[in-house]
Amino acid sequence: MIQIFCKNTKNSQKFAYGTTLLQIYDAFKPNLTYKPLCAIVNNRIEGLTHRVFGCKEVEFIDITHEAGRRVYMRSMTFVLYKAVEDLFPGVYLHIEVSVSKGYFFLLYGAYNSPIDNPLNITLEMVHRLKQRMQEIIDEGHNFEPIEAHTTEVVQLFRERGLERKAKLIEGLGTLFCNYYRLDKSIDYYYGPLVASTAFLDKFDLVKYYDGILLRIPTADGELPDIVKQDKMLQSFRDYLKLGTLTGLTTVGELNEMNQAGRAGVPIKVSEALQEKKISHIADQIAERGNVKLVLIAGPSSSGKTTFSKRLMVQLLTCGLMPRAISLDDYFVNRDKTPRDATGDYDYEHIDALNLELFNQQLQQLLNGEEVELPRYDFATGTSKPSGNHLKLESNTILIVEGIHALNPQLTATVDDKNKFRIYVSALTSIKLDTHNYIPTTDNRLIRRIVRDNKYRGISARQTIARWPSVRRGEDRWIFPYQENADVIFNSALVYELAVLREYALPLLDAVPENCSEHTLASALARFLRYFKPIPDKELPPTSLLREFLGGSSFAY
Repeated sequence: MIQIFCKNTKNSQKFAYGTTLLQIYDAFKPNLTYKPLCAIVNNRIEGLTHRVFGCKEVEFIDITHEAGRRVYMRSMTFVLYKAVEDLFPGVYLHIEVSVSKGYFFLLYGAYNSPIDNPLNITLEMVHRLKQRMQEIIDEGHNFEPIEAHTTEVVQLFRERGLERKAKLIEGLGTLFCNYYRLDKSIDYYYGPLVASTAFLDKFDLVKYYDGILLRIPTADGELPDIVKQDKMLQSFRDYLKLGTLTGLTTVGELNEMNQAGRAGVPIKVSEALQEKKISHIADQIAERGNVKLVLIAGPSSSGKTTFSKRLMVQLLTCGLMPRAISLDDYFVNRDKTPRDATGDYDYEHIDALNLELFNQQLQQLLNGEEVELPRYDFATGTSKPSGNHLKLESNTILIVEGIHALNPQLTATVDDKNKFRIYVSALTSIKLDTHNYIPTTDNRLIRRIVRDNKYRGISARQTIARWPSVRRGEDRWIFPYQENADVIFNSALVYELAVLREYALPLLDAVPENCSEHTLASALARFLRYFKPIPDKELPPTSLLREFLGGSSFAY
């Protein structure tokens, strides 16, 4: 017998070896708000079909937990894939990106179709797919996990024409691996699924541009309203064309190129593409002729700082004189700083900035007056004169970078014709395979873990513990304004996770098992191990990734 402690009920029971988590759930009967989707076992995510062979601490989670929502989303993806397989044999489903409060998919008539040549999806096709998905759910099929020899699994997917999935599994380097069966369909996912379709009780499928948008419940158990993100989607689709140039759309293909000694190709092409886009943005700013203020916003670890510095170089080549103003110097005195729900200072709140002083000085500068910029003393929590005076010349352009840069409140007194707004985010374009996308939040968190440890001596555990608060600030102060941008710049590099892998893995593996941060640390480490490592020796000193790794030619 083994002893299981349930965190939900705060008591223990004994079970036979090999008891499933679903059986353990039925014994404890924890009072969850919604249906159980998975469990945290010794601070690792496991599916409810997982069998337990030792004493464990178990916490059952539902849709209110982010890990539960990811399990729900993967399971719904398999249902959608099976519906496509049932209704449209020979058609291939590709997940592209999380956008507009949903997940965007495209359909292709051939496995190796060009990225910019998806099938024309009709409303009738979407209706049929949604109807078939509901039928599959109502039929109550199990998501059956199957462990088999890796060569056998690779062959199974090759026989079905899923070469990218086969390459991913082949690159695992393991003798055995797991895949899932749903009725007669098989698929591979890098995280657990729900036990059966009976655990999936709400979804929607709608036509969205040239693809389909899969919608699942949020933490409140309801389907969110669709938020139009036209610019975000277009920016992502533009970047996907890099996959056509390099033959890289999935991790299996990147690993194959890496093992062939051609890792320099994606590095050179990615860096060149970013530089070209930054140059184009600088040209747009110069061509307008009346831009005096460039506003740059983006979420944590999106690479805003390096982007700003590279943009300033490109603006110089256009005959403009860029000058940067730090929003950090416009913090109000600490005794006036808003506090969050926990009572801590909320430096991400827009009222943490002295908006009145900022707008007053902006107007003075735009009127040709000279101002003395403030300096915020973080040690004392007070704003002081800096002794740094600034006056705009005819060709001077102000660069303002910060999380509130696109919030209209920040520059309410400045005419829109004098502003150029840029949103920077790491819109991860490479996927594990055609059904497993990489969340941009995971990409940014890995960047931040590496940077925090290198430059601030902060452990991965500390960074992960802070991450939910960072995300709440982004949801409130950044994401609502991203579509205000004139330009969205994708800071993701197709090769970057293969480079970050060697820096991040030791930090993630050092997070102790007996702390809650281990749950996310182990999940990140697991997916990073899909990448074959690429050394950073070929990265140029101006690379945006150098902001996190070190070795940059820019001063930070």
